[in-house]
Formats: sequence, structure tokens, C-alpha cells
Amino acid sequence: MTRIALVGMPIGNLGDLSPRAVAELEAATVIACEDTRSIRKLLSAAGVRLRGRRLVVMAEHNEAAAVSQLVGLAAAGEHVAVVTDAGMPGISDPGEHLVAAAVEAGIEVDVVPGPSASLAGLVVSGLPTQRFVFEGFLPRKGSARTERLRAVVEEPRTVVLYEAPHRLRATLADLAGACDPGRRVALIREITKLHQEIWRGTLGGAVAHAAAVEPRGEYVVVVEGAPPRAAPTETDIENALAACLATGVTKKEAISSVATELGVSKKTVYAAALRQGQPDS
Repeated sequence: MTRIALVGMPIGNLGDLSPRAVAELEAATVIACEDTRSIRKLLSAAGVRLRGRRLVVMAEHNEAAAVSQLVGLAAAGEHVAVVTDAGMPGISDPGEHLVAAAVEAGIEVDVVPGPSASLAGLVVSGLPTQRFVFEGFLPRKGSARTERLRAVVEEPRTVVLYEAPHRLRATLADLAGACDPGRRVALIREITKLHQEIWRGTLGGAVAHAAAVEPRGEYVVVVEGAPPRAAPTETDIENALAACLATGVTKKEAISSVATELGVSKKTVYAAALRQGQPDS
């Protein structure tokens, strides 16, 4: 018998709650949630009575303690359903650590698939969907944010981000500054809700759009992947090799380093070394 089940919740429209999700909530003896007020409203709307079911809060501030408690309850025979305020547990919401702990304890874990803002935003964005990467919320500041932005700049796959309305303008400005402002982007806000809006354009245009229209609601930001890098020329390789050798490394080390940096074969870099008259070392 399944002891812990991750149950996908609507991301705005209650009509997206699946019959299987309702059945799982009805079968649960314990429901882990981020906010008891939200789950009470959802249970009421779905016609699921709370009587006989225990609510356990599992949010960012108490996740470690809640994970321990829920694993203990499941081990004792309780049927635990895990929900979030919106979307799939474990995706930018608590759930990941609970699953890891349950698996470690030998407790069966199941999933009831449901709506996902990241996938919904991706498929409606108009950008390539065959290969993509989910970045969630960017770090708010400091070197962690700088490093993540650098990763987005170089990422060849479509990038899916989440952003809050009060931080949208800053994030778009940072993305436009780090990437080519002509890189395509889609802004999807209030997805599946009454005021859903989809804006498509470039990062530069998105900055202007966000400045002209007050951002409201939660956003999915879908950014086009980086274009393929142009193949380095012989001059590029020779300059990179000379710069690397100037640091004092051996010829062999320099060839290996430049080959990795520029994405070319060591044979190609060795040929550049010969053209420069570099002695063997």
C-alpha cells in the first residue's frame, strides 16, 4: 500500500484538479501542505471532508522537522498525501527532501501527476521545447546570482524561470544585460487564471514592456537558448595559446587547456603551436 503520495494541485484553475487527485486526498489519513487555509478551501471545493484527516504543515521554515514527522507517520501505517499551494510538490516547493528521506527509509512513494506552471509556460511560449532546463527562481543577489545569470547566458537549451511580480523588472534587466537583448523571451503571468497573459518578444522588448505595465501575479519567464558558438579561427586559437603560455604553464598543459576552452581538438591547437614555433616541453 502506498504510504506517501505526491499530489499535483491546480496552479490557478480549480477545474484542473484531476479525479485521481481527489481520490488520493479522500484516501489519505494525513495531508501535508504548505498552508492549512489554502488546503481547507481546496478540499471544500473538491467535496473532500477534512474530518478524520490530519493536516501537517510542511513549509520552508519547518521542512526538516516536518519531513521527520511525516516519515514517522508513514512508517506507522498512515497514508500521507503531499500537496502544495499550487503545482507539483518538490518543484520550487517542499517535497524533494521528503521523498529522499522516504526512499532511504524504505517507504513506498507514488505520484499523482498534475498541473505544472513550468511545463505549461514552456509549451505555450513559442520557443523550442525538445530540450530545456528549469532554473526556478534565480538567487536574489550576490555572486550566486551572477553565476546563475552566466549559466543562462551560455545555456544552449530553452531556459524556464519563475519570478515574483515585484522582482520581475530587475530580473529582466539583468537578463537583458547579461544576454543579447535580442534573445527571444516569453512572459506568462497568472497562468490558467482569469487574467492569464502571454507576452512574446525579445529581452530588450520585455524590459520596456515591464516598465510600461505594472507586473502583477506570478510569472513564468521562458528564455531562448544561446545560439551556437562560432567556430574559433586560427588567429583565435593562436591568441588563446599565447595567452595561456604566458601564464607559465607547459606547452602540453596549454594545448589541453585551450582545446577545452575553445572546444577544438588538441591536434588543432598543436598545429597552432607549430605555426608559432613553440618548442616541445
